[in-house]
Amino acid sequence: MDTTAPTVGTRSEVKESDDPIDTLPSSFRWGVATSAYQIEGAHDEDGRTPSIWDTYCRTPGMVFEGDNGDVACDHYHRMPEDVELIRSLGVDTYRFSVAWPRVQPGGRGPVNHAGLAFYDRLVDELLDKGIDPWVTLYHWDLPQELEDEGGWPVRDTAYRFADYAMLVFDQLKDRVQTWTTLNEPWCSAMLGYAYGRQAPGRQDMPAAISAVHHLLLGHGLAAQRMRAEAPKPIELGITLNMGTSDPATDSELDVAAARRADGLGVRIYMDPLVHGRYPADVVEDLAARGIRIPIRPGDLSVISAPIDVLGVNFYSGHVFAGTDESGNDRDADGNPVERAVPQGHPVTAMGWEIVPDAFTRLLTRLSEDYPGLPMVITENGAAFEDEADTAGFVRDFDRVDYFNTHIGAVARARQAGADVRGYFAWSLMDNFEWSYGYEKRFGIVRVDYDTQVRTPKQSALWYRDTIKRVRGH
Repeated sequence: MDTTAPTVGTRSEVKESDDPIDTLPSSFRWGVATSAYQIEGAHDEDGRTPSIWDTYCRTPGMVFEGDNGDVACDHYHRMPEDVELIRSLGVDTYRFSVAWPRVQPGGRGPVNHAGLAFYDRLVDELLDKGIDPWVTLYHWDLPQELEDEGGWPVRDTAYRFADYAMLVFDQLKDRVQTWTTLNEPWCSAMLGYAYGRQAPGRQDMPAAISAVHHLLLGHGLAAQRMRAEAPKPIELGITLNMGTSDPATDSELDVAAARRADGLGVRIYMDPLVHGRYPADVVEDLAARGIRIPIRPGDLSVISAPIDVLGVNFYSGHVFAGTDESGNDRDADGNPVERAVPQGHPVTAMGWEIVPDAFTRLLTRLSEDYPGLPMVITENGAAFEDEADTAGFVRDFDRVDYFNTHIGAVARARQAGADVRGYFAWSLMDNFEWSYGYEKRFGIVRVDYDTQVRTPKQSALWYRDTIKRVRGH
């Protein structure tokens, strides 16, 4: 890897004096993020057992070209090299996730010391390089045995998660200050159990809503136990993927569609976490479909246990219509229509519209509706059609512009009063992109999957230089 490449600019040619990024304080936290299944590989080493993603990848037709995370970026064997790469970028924080089936094979029982030892070494390596470890306890890799017993739609999984969380916490609590329980429970619940587009690939809306509640319950149970056992002050949080939901017109149908999308995308998580209740309109909408949230006495007080930081993952915003393209306001199952309507903005390689202004609006809305909760951008980034030169270097002007406008959007939200304290680029390096396999590249560092050579892209160098500039103010 080349960590001595020169400073590179951005095609946007934003004047430094006019750049909102320059308003960020020198204390602003900068980081990069990854997740275990997407980079680690070593899928069957040192006692690790299969997760739902190992199973899903082996189900024909579920993942692009049948790709899997068996090797991925081979981070399990190349960790010291990767930590040095992180250090070269000038970030102060590295957000990574722990693989549940590596630490607790099968999802219950004693700790697997061989698997946990990897994270022990990783934390020590990061601290030795002056980088704060930010641990995410769950990034979608549920042990397959727990899915066989019903998965997240079953209440017992919340208790199994809290037990697992304590195995990791007990080992690392002396050196790790910041802990995220869950990453993007919307994806786990909705993509995994309602729409069948991610592991475990089920299509059962009532089960998905049960999964929402049990994911949040698992978060609360783990947070309570970790707080009680912390030997020193810690930062506890959860990471949610959120966007904006706007009506296509001011018609009653479109306004209702946007409200429903926001309800299941933002408020069904934020309201119980912060206010200790599920939104009344969401409960009513679900009841109209014969679906209930399986709340038991005391659950909401557990879920709303105080947190110190909200992780916000942002990739796009959406505009919704309450009718399909033929004008029908009900789908084939008789449910109200919520159709995302493209607005003609440029898109990433994922087909997601690039709307940094929506990022600013989301952050200011969160600060107004849920005041007093500090935020950190735990993921933001983009996949593009990268083209590497003969040396493996990628001149990704499109990604540089994406980061420039989106970090600027964060700065504008701060200027409007949003308490945003950090930004983590997604992702440190190209990796296994879930159902898209290795086709989509989000990294600021290119990975040659044949040789595992890492090469910082132009965006990595821009990010490094931007951090240095802001810190120098």
